[in-house]
Amino acid sequence: MNLYNRDFLKLLDYSTEEIEYLLYLAKMFKKLKHAGIPHEYLKGKNVALLFEKDSTRTRCSFEVASYDLGMHCTYLGPTGSQMGKKESIADTARVLSKIYDGIEYRGFDQSIVEDIAKYSNVPVWNGLTNEFHPTQMLADVMTVEEHFGYLKGINLVFMGDARNNVGNSLMVVCSKLGMNFTCVAPKELWPTEELVDTCKELAKEHGSTITLTENVKEGTANADVLYTDVWVSMGEPEEKWKERIALLKDYQVNDKVMENANPNAIFLHCLPSFHDTNTKIGKDIYEKFGLPEMEVANSVFEGKQSRVFEEAENRMHTIKAVMFATLSDKKLDELN
Repeated sequence: MNLYNRDFLKLLDYSTEEIEYLLYLAKMFKKLKHAGIPHEYLKGKNVALLFEKDSTRTRCSFEVASYDLGMHCTYLGPTGSQMGKKESIADTARVLSKIYDGIEYRGFDQSIVEDIAKYSNVPVWNGLTNEFHPTQMLADVMTVEEHFGYLKGINLVFMGDARNNVGNSLMVVCSKLGMNFTCVAPKELWPTEELVDTCKELAKEHGSTITLTENVKEGTANADVLYTDVWVSMGEPEEKWKERIALLKDYQVNDKVMENANPNAIFLHCLPSFHDTNTKIGKDIYEKFGLPEMEVANSVFEGKQSRVFEEAENRMHTIKAVMFATLSDKKLDELN
């Protein structure tokens, strides 16, 4: 499998075999990391991390993965570059690709990362856009496979705002890997009809299903994985909270929902999560709306079925896999 010099913008661009290869690399890199075996296979390379939206997991994962691979990285935060202000996206991409061997972008419209890739002559990686979050997906399915030992036939249920980047991307990755995807949400928050139709065709090819429902009990029955995300995405105005709470208050992942799923089901969340009042936003929501927990009950988040921190760790291993695969013309087996 050769992914050298490829961009990583959305999983729709990657075949099932290519996604499986990235998961294989991630597992190998996790073994090396846990065994304390150095793997500076990309020594001498430099990467730029271009963030228009702040992050904990994405930034830390890209930085540590870069260092582990022997690379240097430069973090350019929301105020750290002139892109979109004094310099166009095209000019920024051409400048950075003359200096760096790879560029990560985390920000707003998918069209921005696509344009960076268009004008860059080095690999570009999508760390999150409004529409897609492909690096998160690799970590998610890696976590699922670690728990169950397989992916094909797994029933994954997403509850909440299914139009967001996580909802969209989960539907895509499930359709590519033969996993059954169920969206449980109000119709107003379902993915676009165009993306649903695309994923249904892919799912048909891989022997799985795509289901959309407003019924929590029916949608979560037989779930192997219950997944949710914050009800208001990064970059949306605060005024959206009132509207989303009204729409989604009955779509919280709580003990009742977990009990309706399969007995060995696991809970996943891309994080951050508002599962208590120990954050500024969590506290504000409680004071304004009387909700001590939002998209997930604290008992589920902290419960024995939760795999959220294993999932967070896997961000780093899967991002390492993506960078290695696209920046190296050698196979991992050749280097060990």
